[in-house]
Formats: sequence, structure tokens, C-alpha cells
Amino acid sequence: MATRDLSDYDASKVPDAKGMRFGIAVADWNPEVTHSLLKGCITTLQKHGVSDEDIVVRHVPGTFELTLGGQWLAEYDDLDGVICLGCVIQGETPHFTYICQGVTQGITQLNMEYNIPFIFGVLTTLTADQALDRAGGKHGNKGDEAAVTAIRMAALQREMED
Repeated sequence: MATRDLSDYDASKVPDAKGMRFGIAVADWNPEVTHSLLKGCITTLQKHGVSDEDIVVRHVPGTFELTLGGQWLAEYDDLDGVICLGCVIQGETPHFTYICQGVTQGITQLNMEYNIPFIFGVLTTLTADQALDRAGGKHGNKGDEAAVTAIRMAALQREMED
């Protein structure tokens, strides 16, 4: 099954993000992957007008902790959106399933409870190579995709409020 390039998007469809403020919760588990996602995310936010001062990064131990880390970002800062970046690689136990289900449900719940978007930038792969392919490798960088999604959702919210 082919995967599209996660870094390939129509930049003309991305609103100007100048003046927008984003929080990024990034998991430190699988750092060779997650820190690459973070780099792509920050670069893409900046490319579309977000200033360094308007990007708040907080590290959490693992992907499961993204939900609470994202909630704290939303509660303790005035943000237009929160981007959650993590990576879970399938192992030999059901741990993968529990972590993926928990973080998916948690981020979904945050989207419903807060009045800002929470973006799911979590890789759920079968192998480390698949994760690296999606963190700046042959399939692009999911961090880029997460940043674009955050900008578009924040702009949509602003449009709806006008």
C-alpha cells in the first residue's frame, strides 16, 4: 500500500498564520523519530508566519502522556491550537494497542472539551523503519502535516467566530 508524501501539500491553501500561537506537546520516547517530527512541525509553522515566540514546546515522557501534556498547554497558555507529536511502534505485546487507543481517545476528548483544535500528530507504525520513513524519510514528515492541519483548523475557528 502506497503512502502519500506527508510533506507534500498545496501551500496556497494554508492561511497566513502570523499572530497565531501554538503549543506542541512532543513525546521523548523514540526521540530519533519524535524530535524529527518536532523539527518539521516548527519549520512548517514558521514557514507560514508563526513567530518563534508564538511556538511553545513541552516535552512529555511518552506518547501516552501527550493527552495530559496537551491539556496542560491549553490550560496554562493562550493558544490557537495544540499539536501532539508522538510515535508508537508495534511490539510483541498488546501494549501498542492500549497506548494507541488511549492517546487517540484522549486527544479526541480534548478536541471536544476545549475550544481549540488538538492535532493528532502520532505515528502508529509496525516497524522503526516505517516511523523513520514518516519522520523526514521517504514519506515526508508527519510533523509538517500536523502543523498545516493546526494552522488550517485555527484559521477555520477564527473564520467561524467572525
